[in-house]
Amino acid sequence: MTDDTSPPKPEIRLTALTALALVAAVISLAIAVVYFAKTADALPSFFPGHQTGSMRRHTKHGIAFVGLALLALLGAWLSTAPAATSPIE
Repeated sequence: MTDDTSPPKPEIRLTALTALALVAAVISLAIAVVYFAKTADALPSFFPGHQTGSMRRHTKHGIAFVGLALLALLGAWLSTAPAATSPIE
């Protein structure tokens, strides 16, 4: 026996904005890993903080990119809100 009186489950919307935010989060996390793992000398030359001959790591840059990834994940989560439905009368 099934209970047909239960409310319908809301459908989650996956939009282009959601996909874009998820891609931005993955890229930001990858950049953060590079900042944590490489010294300033070993960073790619187009990364901010690249310094030839420097042995220091740019931990603050890595933390900033982790923060950006978290914000992008939050944006992706918020963009998947179910569509508004009209109230049942």
